[in-house]
Amino acid sequence: MENIKIAVYGQGKMGLPLAQVLAQYYKVIGVDINENLINNLNKGINPIKDEPGLDELLVKNLKNNNYEATTSFPHASKNSSIHIILVPTLIKENKPDLSIVKSVAGNISKELKKGDIVITECTMPPGSTEILIPILETSGLKYKDDFGMAHCPERTMTGTAIRDITEQYPKITGASDDKTLKILKEIYANINKKGVIVMSSIIAAELVKVLEGCYRDVNVALANELDYVCEKYEINSDEIFKAANSQPYCNIHKPGYVGGHCIPYYPWFVMDDKTELMRTARKINEDVIDTLIMKVISGLNEFNKTIKDSNILILGLTFRGDVYEFEHTPAEPFIEKLKKFKAKIYAYDPLCNDADYERFGVEFKSIDNFKGIDCIVILAEHKEFYDIDWEGVRDEMRGMVVVDMRGVVK
Repeated sequence: MENIKIAVYGQGKMGLPLAQVLAQYYKVIGVDINENLINNLNKGINPIKDEPGLDELLVKNLKNNNYEATTSFPHASKNSSIHIILVPTLIKENKPDLSIVKSVAGNISKELKKGDIVITECTMPPGSTEILIPILETSGLKYKDDFGMAHCPERTMTGTAIRDITEQYPKITGASDDKTLKILKEIYANINKKGVIVMSSIIAAELVKVLEGCYRDVNVALANELDYVCEKYEINSDEIFKAANSQPYCNIHKPGYVGGHCIPYYPWFVMDDKTELMRTARKINEDVIDTLIMKVISGLNEFNKTIKDSNILILGLTFRGDVYEFEHTPAEPFIEKLKKFKAKIYAYDPLCNDADYERFGVEFKSIDNFKGIDCIVILAEHKEFYDIDWEGVRDEMRGMVVVDMRGVVK
């Protein structure tokens, strides 16, 4: 097993940490189409700055000659026996787009060898891994007879990827055959202290990750409705949820908008005319933006102001706290709706630069003072926001409206 060489296709926020963890035990080739990224990786320059431990692993693995990065798919495929695909699964008009995954499989097939194993780690609709079989068989090799396949979904979050890969959750594995399964169990058991959960099939493994996301999406939707109930009685939902969750059978999630590149998309992988609850949950979670707008309007109205006459400060442009990612961020639809009301919009995010503010079409404002601000809307729970003297903010603001989607203000 020590002589196994592994190629990881996709060196982004999920693929690069996986490649570096694997490179502590095996020879690894990291593959990506981004030439600038590859050049930097081979120089030991890590582009993902908010991933603890990644800098050190990259430098160490390069020094030990256990990792190399390349844009050459033929080189990686020819010189590896384990091929891990970890590239984005796109969504277009609420339908999955596997074009990138299929393209990678096509490139692997050009140098696929007898005895090779092709693994998908990216989250995909059930049945997607086996859709790649005809593409891989263009190599002239036969599925199961000559090469194996598996789905072993990544279970990581940006900011904790290395921890998640190595010690946070067991690895889910579904393989085409016993020989493939045996090899993968050994590989993943080497890097994961929590071990491996073996699934009955590839499709079963695909379903695990997708349904995890569906569960969370539906439960956030429930939390949003329960939050509304608490508001109706003028009681802070955080107090109620904490008390309710002290009972082990209760697990009310944190309410708010569901962002990121995972959970908002996974329900669409399995939804049909029988999955009414999931469809309703998606709508509830998207409608959070309209609810926020109404809270801003009603709050300003109490001070005889309209949005058009007001200066509104948004705290947080990223999709969640302390992570520099904008995929499905609430800031985008919220700002677009505010603009329709002709509001004067300011924003502050400790992770953002001038280009980010320009992209969102908002004006940067420091949080050194809040003079002239009529309304503050908190969209991301950055640690820095918890340290704000909110009593002092109230005295500085022109208005006194704070809409807190993330439970920052206590």
